[in-house]
Amino acid sequence: MSYLPLKHGLFLPPFHKVTESPTISLHRDMEIIRWADELGFDEAWVGEHHSGGFETIASPELLLAAVAERTRRIRLGTGVVSLPYHNPLMVANRIIQLDHMTQGRIIFGVGPGLLVTDARMLGIDPQQTRDRMAEALEVIVRLLRGETITHTADWFVLKDARVHFAPYQQPHPEIALASSISPSGAKAAGKYGFSMLCVAAADRAGFDALKTNWDIATQVAEANGKKMDPRGLRLVAPMHIAETREQAAKNVQFGLRDYMDYSNSVAPGRFPADGDPVAYMNEVGGGAIGTPDDAIALIERLIGRQGDFGVFLQMAHNWADWEQTRRSYELYARYVIPHFTKVNANRQASLTEMAGNAANNEAERRRAVEAQIAKYATESKKG
Repeated sequence: MSYLPLKHGLFLPPFHKVTESPTISLHRDMEIIRWADELGFDEAWVGEHHSGGFETIASPELLLAAVAERTRRIRLGTGVVSLPYHNPLMVANRIIQLDHMTQGRIIFGVGPGLLVTDARMLGIDPQQTRDRMAEALEVIVRLLRGETITHTADWFVLKDARVHFAPYQQPHPEIALASSISPSGAKAAGKYGFSMLCVAAADRAGFDALKTNWDIATQVAEANGKKMDPRGLRLVAPMHIAETREQAAKNVQFGLRDYMDYSNSVAPGRFPADGDPVAYMNEVGGGAIGTPDDAIALIERLIGRQGDFGVFLQMAHNWADWEQTRRSYELYARYVIPHFTKVNANRQASLTEMAGNAANNEAERRRAVEAQIAKYATESKKG
């Protein structure tokens, strides 16, 4: 079991059927984060995508700025800004502005960009995105720390560039590197001692790579005089829960197959085209469809694989319809989060103690009642 106080959050790529209204979908994405804030979740992350139809947020910064006005305490993460697609100075200034607008609630997640179709539209060779990410990140970190930068790359030029003002959080917001299977994210995180966002933690390949990539990050950090902090390690996995497994399986008939079909359009063969999708997701596919106990079991499996980590993020997936999705998050907040925070430990101990002494307690209660009856009878005779 983990010895760290595990935190909990949401990760919204997001996924929405191409037949849905994008207007309603965007507003529901914002509303689900507001709901998570009300329920006591610690973090919410939003992705950046530009193609494929399902993942409909082009600018996580824009959506998070709107969400910040609807929430009070939940931390907000870019999950992630695809650095090869942007001028580093523009990214640095946007993140600093968002850091001030949220009064320090922002987490700056970065990555190379996932979808080949995004890179292709921008004329970027997918083989170059990881190198571009590393180059951009180095420049952005220096800008966030207040340096004036002159830098010539084959895809951007900066001349005496500096940000307008310092970040709200000092020296800068927490920075997290996307990591799944490739070691590039782990190496970049280790170089700076930054956090890691493992976006496919429970997927077969991602699960197998968890410990390896964390070890790589730790080794690179040590070589650079840094130290990796497991509190900054975030693991992402999808789940949908209900009061019973049968109800959960019924709920996800709304969108699970659509999610699998879309995933196969990104990574062919990831999910089987036939068979029981619920059974596959639970047994092989890296998710949990069931009860709060099934959600707890998945997280404990991740703890068993990785050891300590800081935050578990549910991937938002649109498997179930709106009200069922809200209910799933509510059940998670009511039963799963308390399991890991141990907030009910004293209550449970008190109940166990009381139940274990029920017979003695009842005997004492009866004796007390009988004594009062006898006392009353004696006093009545005297009167």
